[in-house]
Amino acid sequence: MRIAIVTHVVRHNDGQGRVNYEIARAALAEGHEVTLVASHVAPELLEHARLRWVRVLPGRAWPTRLVKQQVFAIKSAIWLRTHRGEYDVLHVNGFITWSRADVNTAHFVHGGWMKSPYYPFRLSGGAWSAYQVVYSRLNAWLEAWAYRRSRVVAAVSEKVAQEIRAGGIDKERVEVVYNGVDTKAFSLAKPDRDAFKLKSDAFLLLFVGDLRTPRKNLQTVLHALVSLPAHVQLVVAGSLPGSPYPDKARALGIADRVHFLGLVKDMPTLMRSVDAFVFPSRYEAMSLALLEALAAGLPVITAITAGGAEIIGEDCGIVLDDPDDATALAQAIGELVSSPERRARMGKAARELAAGFNWARMARRYLDLYRNFSQRERNNAAAPSNAASAQSRA
Repeated sequence: MRIAIVTHVVRHNDGQGRVNYEIARAALAEGHEVTLVASHVAPELLEHARLRWVRVLPGRAWPTRLVKQQVFAIKSAIWLRTHRGEYDVLHVNGFITWSRADVNTAHFVHGGWMKSPYYPFRLSGGAWSAYQVVYSRLNAWLEAWAYRRSRVVAAVSEKVAQEIRAGGIDKERVEVVYNGVDTKAFSLAKPDRDAFKLKSDAFLLLFVGDLRTPRKNLQTVLHALVSLPAHVQLVVAGSLPGSPYPDKARALGIADRVHFLGLVKDMPTLMRSVDAFVFPSRYEAMSLALLEALAAGLPVITAITAGGAEIIGEDCGIVLDDPDDATALAQAIGELVSSPERRARMGKAARELAAGFNWARMARRYLDLYRNFSQRERNNAAAPSNAASAQSRA
């Protein structure tokens, strides 16, 4: 089977990129041919003889991310249309190309985010806010168009599946395929607070996410921390340039209790070094970090607005009704701080839950979808010749 996958990056340390990285690895292991239409591909994948990289670069001169994405979509579509005979199945990720796809993975639904009561941007809110509204609206329209043209939409959570169905896509064409997690790496890693310069006697919460957007909702976590005891501290992993939250922590008087680590390469060790994972995202499709926290055996505090919250039961986490309720968040954290026995039970349940979300299982789901399409195409191609043979015999 010849598989073409279109995505911006294919690498180990990227959410969407990791999904496609694992699919490509699994396909190559089964002996399939894989074409990656992408801007960046992990070097170790390029060592495979059956992998082809079609490098698509939008160019640095284009002024905004919105324009660069359109340039990528046009360039990739041109290549796909002129090489249509060189692949059997086309897998894309949201709106990323103007070509029609067999499988389209929905990692995010801009239309769902815009309809959320927590969507913060307005056309009248200044240049940056207005740009975000235009960006969201255009992406919402383009994604809906791409999903309508795809044979199957693979939603990364039930939340995403519901939003896509609400957009008019037949439920028969929507599959829920949860992302995976490297359960072995996160369960076997050893705690090492010294490596991150973290206090050995503190109760450590971990927040992982984009620190430039209000959507991930670090602000509410900081407000909750104010009302908690001094030994309860927060570890924050994410890119710092452009983030307002270090200044926010100082303004709240908790700068000495919030540890901004920047981008962290060794996430398994970090997760094994903390006591709980806190992630009250205002809107999320499916957080890879949430699955990683479960695999690391961490009790999880999240919100119902986060995709993936649907899999969190009371045995392994706490799901808040309102992501912006700092009082409820502080209370949930306090419950974990005061009960080591409960944390231990939740950590065990978290590992057991994560075991059902490994990368191999996810990749098999996608490969099964590919096989269905490939077989259907072969059957369709054979149908005319079979009909002609039947006519000649008659």
